Amino acid sequence: MKVLVLSTMVPFVHGGAEELFDHLVLNLRRQGHDAEGMKLPFTWDPAEGLIEEMLIARQIRVTNIDRLIALKFPAYMVPWHDKVLWVLHQYRQAYDLLDAGQSNIPDTPRGREILAAIRAGDAQAFRESRRIHTNAPITSRRLKQYNGFDSSVLRPPLNDPELFTGGEAEGYILATGRVNAGKRQALLVRALRHAPDVRLVVAGPPDTPADEEALRRLAAEEGVEDRVTLDLRFLPRAELARLVNGALAVAYLPYDEDSLGYCTMEAFQAAKPVITVTDSGGVLDIVRDRDNGRIVPPDPQDLAEAMAGLVADPALSRRYGRAGRGAMEDAGLDWPTTIERLVA
Repeated sequence: MKVLVLSTMVPFVHGGAEELFDHLVLNLRRQGHDAEGMKLPFTWDPAEGLIEEMLIARQIRVTNIDRLIALKFPAYMVPWHDKVLWVLHQYRQAYDLLDAGQSNIPDTPRGREILAAIRAGDAQAFRESRRIHTNAPITSRRLKQYNGFDSSVLRPPLNDPELFTGGEAEGYILATGRVNAGKRQALLVRALRHAPDVRLVVAGPPDTPADEEALRRLAAEEGVEDRVTLDLRFLPRAELARLVNGALAVAYLPYDEDSLGYCTMEAFQAAKPVITVTDSGGVLDIVRDRDNGRIVPPDPQDLAEAMAGLVADPALSRRYGRAGRGAMEDAGLDWPTTIERLVA
C-alpha cells in the first residue's frame, strides 16, 4: 500500500510528535508499505492566521497514494477519499484550553468567528475520514465532549525500546523532553531550594531562546546552579537513553498532557520511577502513586519531598522502577500491531 503520513511542523521544534511522525514512516516501511512523510509549516500566532492555515490545508491536493494518515491540526483537513486520522491533538486553544483560560483566541466577535471556523473545519475533517484513532483516552474524551465524534484509542509504541535497558542509578533526577512553560521544568528548579540533597538534570531542546534564558535565569535566582545541569539541546537517541538509564528517577510534569508521554514510557522501559503531578493529564493513565512513581500537587515543596524521598531511599526507587517496567509490559504496545490497525 502507498501511504502518505501527514502532519504539521514548526521549524526547529522537535518533540514527541515529531518522533512519532518519523517512526511511523519508518515502521510502515518495515511492514512492507511504500510510505512517505509530509509536514505542513504551521503557526498559531496570531489567531487571525488560523483560518488561513486551515484554508491552505483544504486546498492541498495529494495524488498517487492509497491511504492518507493524518496526525495533527490542520493537516488532517487535507482532503482524500481514503483518510485515517491518528489524532495527537486538535487545536486545543479552541477547546479545553479555551475553557481553562489559556487560549490565544480573543473573546471578541472576530474571535468567536475564528472559533466557529476551527470547530466546523474539525467536524468536516472527522466526517470525511474512514476511521478516527487518538493517542490517548483523554484525547478521545475531548473529541466526544467538544465535537460529538467517537474514536478508538491507539497508543503510540515506544521508539527504540532496546536502548532503554536501565542500569545503576547515578543519583540524579532527570527531566527530559521539550523545554517550555507547559512542560514546567521551572517547577523542578524551584523545588531544589527545598531539597538540598537532590541533583537535577534537565535535558531537552527549548522551544525558543526565551525558554532557555528563563530557565537559566531561574536557576541562578533560586541559588541552585550547582545542583542543576541544563543540557538544553536536542539529544541523539543513544545519548538520551544513557541519561535515562543512569537516572535515579525521571520527573515529567506537563500540564494536561494528551498521552502517556515518551518521557514516561522511556523511564518505565528503563525501570526508572516517574515523578509527576496531579494535573498532568494522560501521564496519570500509567503512573501510580507509591507504586511505580510519585504523583503530587504541582507545588515546589511537594515535588521537593517526592524527589528527596526517592534520593534518600534508592531501594524504594528501584522497586517503583521495576513496577513501571511491568506497567509498560502490560500495556503491550508494539509497532506491527499499530501499523496493522492504521492500514486496516
